[in-house]
Amino acid sequence: MGRIVVLDQNMVNMIAAGEVIERPASVVKELVENGIDAGATKITIAVEDGGRKLISVTDNGCGMDAEDLVSAFEPHTTSKIHTSDDLRAISTLGFRGEALASIASVAQIKAVSRMKEQLAGNCFEIDCGDKSEVMPCSADAGTTIQVRDLFYKLPARRKFLKTANTEFTHIVEQFIRIALARTDIELSLTHNGREVFRLSAEQGIRSRIAELFSPEVADNLLETQSDEKGLNIVAYLGRPVIAATSNRLQYIFINGRFIRDKFISHAIKEAYRGSIDPSRFPAAFLFIRMPYEDYDVNVHPTKIEVRFFNANLVHSQILACMREKLLATDLDTPAKAPRTEDRGQMTEYRGRQPSGRDSRITEAMEDFFRRHRPTSQRRLDFADARFSMPDSRCPMPVRVTNDEHRESNFIQIHDSFIIAEDDEGFVIVDQHALHERIMYENLKKRVTNKHLESQKLLVPESFQLTKSQSDTLENNSQLIEKLGIEVVPFGPRTIAIQSFPVLLAGAQPTEFLRDVIDLIAEKGETLDGDTLLDEVLHMAACKAAIKAGMKLTDDEIGQLLADKEIVEHSSRCPHGRPSTIKFTIAELEKQFKRT
Repeated sequence: MGRIVVLDQNMVNMIAAGEVIERPASVVKELVENGIDAGATKITIAVEDGGRKLISVTDNGCGMDAEDLVSAFEPHTTSKIHTSDDLRAISTLGFRGEALASIASVAQIKAVSRMKEQLAGNCFEIDCGDKSEVMPCSADAGTTIQVRDLFYKLPARRKFLKTANTEFTHIVEQFIRIALARTDIELSLTHNGREVFRLSAEQGIRSRIAELFSPEVADNLLETQSDEKGLNIVAYLGRPVIAATSNRLQYIFINGRFIRDKFISHAIKEAYRGSIDPSRFPAAFLFIRMPYEDYDVNVHPTKIEVRFFNANLVHSQILACMREKLLATDLDTPAKAPRTEDRGQMTEYRGRQPSGRDSRITEAMEDFFRRHRPTSQRRLDFADARFSMPDSRCPMPVRVTNDEHRESNFIQIHDSFIIAEDDEGFVIVDQHALHERIMYENLKKRVTNKHLESQKLLVPESFQLTKSQSDTLENNSQLIEKLGIEVVPFGPRTIAIQSFPVLLAGAQPTEFLRDVIDLIAEKGETLDGDTLLDEVLHMAACKAAIKAGMKLTDDEIGQLLADKEIVEHSSRCPHGRPSTIKFTIAELEKQFKRT
């Protein structure tokens, strides 16, 4: 009797905060969306300590009077829906009426707001549910909400927050989503008093992508659009050269709302089938307009998931739009010439400023050296690095004699597998899987007690970083050094790779470093240092190993088979796939009904 009680309203709000407010980035998302729904054309975001100490969002929207300012922090209060019919066609970003009440239950809040037609504003404070009186104050038109010490009275929740850099990375991601969806709004973001982004409202989407990611990403996007069956699609599709190891360059928007959807993700993957490595993710920025009543956003508290009433139509239309553009484009076209500012940075690095004909000669020589590195850098010992590519080789069985004077026959088939005779029958070797294991064991042995041996690049390779990539690189500098990669600043948000590990000379330096940064960003929070290094070595071995479809010389095949006998765990690649399948004479005789 009497065990069931009615929870007080603040406890209800705190429970709701567990769904809506996962981390500081969740607060930023909710407050910025409120500003957009209020008609703001300018929004300023300032955070301290990754948002754990302070989150301040200021907008120049319609503002609130004293009564609405108080009501906004009550549970389930909103100005965006009024009847159940409104739920069938939601056009605003926020509508559930949970966010402000949830935030106010787990932090200290100060809210200041003034309507444009009023002379004075109003100020209102809440401390984890304890409310002050509304007071008049001076204020600009619009609303400013400051959130301090998130979860400070909930140590169990606060201890789950990550480092300031990690939490700020999540805030940057929320900022990027808003900035891509609303190029008509002026946006700025500062962290600990330092301005990170300032985006004007006059920018186009391609210009914003260049600022938020890099000019390289923006320059390698193909624009296409379609308008059929109630779906207006504008898509910016990345060339294979900027494909990543994760879906970090895939952004999908429905009527200005960022979403994640498995049907659309599948359409993106299918559109690129056969165009990129299946293990990589293409860049894709999709902006979709469709009737609000054709999808439901009220399926999850964070509103990042939607439910389409005709998901198959959405999938087919997006796939058709993307596929038509990709099939009509030569995706292997070389990247654009370096931008003027990039050439200036390269020249400044070398100490002189070429112009006219000198500039063109410099660019041509840089391109030549990139494509024609000296043999000593491209091809070392077989077990260490790469293979040369013979012009042709007759696919006949080859008999070789090893150091123990035992003869062995082998043949390469489909430029991917090696069939070799042994004492009991024969083995089939997956050349990529076996060489990946050889590379991995070699890398692991050499990196255990020292850095990987590196070699200076003839021409430093430079590329731009996003804010989160730059932080990841800075916070993991020791791991990068251990890999034998030397990087130096090369201009605003740009680094240059000066040295690269000899063992990985077959990998493309900038692509490899980007993938390392992505891997660290994805798994760095959940893995200890040694395990993270091992993950990086797995990836490095895969990238440096010979590939399926690559012709090998007889000497290279012989060396591969010889290394197989001395390398540990050679029967499987580092990811666990078999590298060798064995067939005995007895098994063959059974197959041919001889026994």
